[in-house]
Amino acid sequence: MQIQINAPRIASDDFAEIAEERVRGALSPYAERLTRIEVHLRDLNADKGGIDKHCLIEARPRGLDPVTAEHDGERIQDALRGALDKLGRVLEKRFGRLDTR
Repeated sequence: MQIQINAPRIASDDFAEIAEERVRGALSPYAERLTRIEVHLRDLNADKGGIDKHCLIEARPRGLDPVTAEHDGERIQDALRGALDKLGRVLEKRFGRLDTR
């Protein structure tokens, strides 16, 4: 499973490594079935504050159409965690349906 983190002007190299570890850990049950994960992080409101961090994660299951999940949060970590939770549920449902067939 290849992981790509896209976070222009938001995250440091250290955060990119931490984000990759979190993605790898959260999606490890599906690692054999996924070819690539793309994580897109961005700041919606710049310095205005509030819920302004956005995370979009795209997972590419082997032989299937890509699936996405997104979440907004006050901090980058919150947005990433929320998107990973949503993506985990989507993948569980999709692979669960395939396994029952």
